[in-house]
Amino acid sequence: MCHGPLGKRLVVRSNGRKVRVLNQKLTFVVGTGRCGSTALSQVINLHPDVLSVNELFASIPDSKALAEAPLSGPEFWGYLSRPNAATNSLIKKGAIPPEFLYHRLPKRRFDARTTGIPAVSVMTLPHLTDDPDTVFDELESEVASWPTRRPADHWAAFFATLAARFGNPGAVVERSGMSLGRVTDMHRAFPEARFVHLYREGPDCAVSMSRHISFRMLPLGWEMAIRCGLESPFELTPEHAAQLPPDLAPLLGDEWDPALVMDRPIPLPAFGGLWSRMIEDGLRRLEAVPAAQRTALSYETLLEEPEKELTRLAEFIGVGSPRDWVDASTALLDGDRRGAAQELSDEESAALLESCKPGMLALAAHP
Repeated sequence: MCHGPLGKRLVVRSNGRKVRVLNQKLTFVVGTGRCGSTALSQVINLHPDVLSVNELFASIPDSKALAEAPLSGPEFWGYLSRPNAATNSLIKKGAIPPEFLYHRLPKRRFDARTTGIPAVSVMTLPHLTDDPDTVFDELESEVASWPTRRPADHWAAFFATLAARFGNPGAVVERSGMSLGRVTDMHRAFPEARFVHLYREGPDCAVSMSRHISFRMLPLGWEMAIRCGLESPFELTPEHAAQLPPDLAPLLGDEWDPALVMDRPIPLPAFGGLWSRMIEDGLRRLEAVPAAQRTALSYETLLEEPEKELTRLAEFIGVGSPRDWVDASTALLDGDRRGAAQELSDEESAALLESCKPGMLALAAHP
């Protein structure tokens, strides 16, 4: 495949067939999660000249999907269509984060307990359409026929296919929670893409993490790994349950009560420390992206000065900022989500602030 400057890629032939390429400007919104990025996806989705691709890479966490090894069309479609085991497990247990959109549809073909819900259908397609099953079928018929090529070329073609299906807007913006850790892979795959680092005040972000089941699973995963003498939670298997106490062992099985996660006491500083580590690591990764291709966006500033920040964001993405979009977006943003940490006692606040200090210092050094 041949490439010109981003937004001017050429259609060439592979095995005698035309292959779709990305003509739109591409931007990734990255962050720690619980930083206002879901609201920002909704704002971006309102823009008439932007395709908002929501939680795509969060839905497909396998690092091989952004690696260098070539994939055939059917192999690439497998990443998009295979159910994400962790996602489907949460749905089956009724521990469903608000970001999971598919299960709310009144009519749907897939079910977590029977067929499994395809990865791309849980959050990405319902963000774009009320009929994700039809779009899923359309995508399958095209993507599965694609030639073998680099995963990056498949992703570019996939973005282009979605853009063509939804009106050929001028820009594509992908936004996934907890995506700071994948900046290196994204930048390698799309060296000309732009990056928006959306961040939120550390204590408020940590409090929000403490109330979300996916984030509460992270410290529990590390606790289980340490108890089992492992270096990472990714090494845990159902067989390790025998080494865990009764309040943790069920988490490695198929059936467990969400209360085991939501009711378990986890100190708030654990989430402050998690936030700090993610910020420090993510900022190091972003330093490899040329300065002209990245910007930072404070969630608090977005709420305080929506018109200014939305206009700046649109300009960075490479589109205009029509008045109707700015007004609708401003109405959508919820200023009441600010200051969650202010509800804490002085003692709790001091401990949380101390755990967030490394991340806050890192942000201050990267204006």
